[in-house]
Amino acid sequence: MADGDRKKLVVLAYSGGLDTSCILVWLKEQGYEVVAYLANIGQDEDFNAIKAKALKFGASKMIIPDLNKEFVEEFIWPAIQANAVYEDRYLLGTALARPLIAREMIKVVKEVGANYVAHGATGKGNDQIRFELGAYALHPTIQVISPWRLPEFYNRFKGRDDLFEYAQINGIPLPVTKSSPWSMDANMMHISYESGVLEDPNHQAPPGICQMIVDPEKAPDVPEILVLEFKNGVPIKVTNKTDSTEITKPLDLFLYLNKVGGRNGVGKIDIVENRFIGMKSRGIYETPGGTILLAAHTDIEVFTMDKEVRKVKRELDIKFADQVYRGFWFSPECEFTRYCINKSQESVEGKVTLKIYKGGIYILARESPLSLYNEELVSMNVQGEYEPTDAGGFIKVNALRLREYCRLREKSN
Repeated sequence: MADGDRKKLVVLAYSGGLDTSCILVWLKEQGYEVVAYLANIGQDEDFNAIKAKALKFGASKMIIPDLNKEFVEEFIWPAIQANAVYEDRYLLGTALARPLIAREMIKVVKEVGANYVAHGATGKGNDQIRFELGAYALHPTIQVISPWRLPEFYNRFKGRDDLFEYAQINGIPLPVTKSSPWSMDANMMHISYESGVLEDPNHQAPPGICQMIVDPEKAPDVPEILVLEFKNGVPIKVTNKTDSTEITKPLDLFLYLNKVGGRNGVGKIDIVENRFIGMKSRGIYETPGGTILLAAHTDIEVFTMDKEVRKVKRELDIKFADQVYRGFWFSPECEFTRYCINKSQESVEGKVTLKIYKGGIYILARESPLSLYNEELVSMNVQGEYEPTDAGGFIKVNALRLREYCRLREKSN
């Protein structure tokens, strides 16, 4: 390819869904040569069909790297170490995938010699920020084409109905219909559902919307007992005491927890969240394996970590969740946060026993060679190395400010 032609070469983050299917054809109309890129991060897709579709509708090449192992070990595991939850509920399934997708997309950009990347994220959402911050952090001179922010695109396509019409005119087959037009993002960690009837926060989600988990009412009547073993804050083994299954490889372990959580109805949330761009949105998320791991990791962390260290670490956990949600994975502050959190996990080691039953996760027991739990010290039957009279002075010292506060109120009255 000549240098002059290369200036019109764009790598498109392509899913084969409504938006990117139409954007591929639209970019061709604008004179671009398009290399389509799709990260395989565990979503249930017919990748051969998506590749055939992209090539049929104008892509010069379709690249689909298998990133399952990297997603678990380099992104999901650090999130588990961080007990990463955004606004107390969202386990960041989409947000965690974006930096990996961006990183590998920039590798493709450099391999094919493109000057542009493009995506189908809307001008109102978080993903445009995540994709582009990742792209700029890894390729400072890259140029980004964001059709939903270009007047010539959004004035032509007012919304998804216009895209449906454009797809029909161009003979583009679509995986969604006007009767179920919610937007989905899927990977091995979760599936998210937004848009369509879900935009009304008072409209209950249609039954059967979830694909990874069953409704808790339809889950088995017999619980499953799991033992999760951690080292350095990441899971290294799962044992199902119900059927004696044992798994140690990271990818296989995570996929297995997805299956256990899914068949037992674990991990669905329906929330309104605050987008980084400044508006509230309603979404439904299913995260079965991640939900199980969060419960187990939190328990073993409290069991093995000094309480003051954990107070500091909890602040870092919240920082990390915000950084990931807002697209700053490759920022210096997020690198520092991840380093500190990883350092805090050196003593987070041991086993947690859980019961999984009809949407619930119940901690049954835990053990660790690095536990800070002293059974004799805390026992109500053994005095141990503790002098009860010391508590009196401890209480009086802590009561000093309370007494002074009371005195001040009485004086002011």
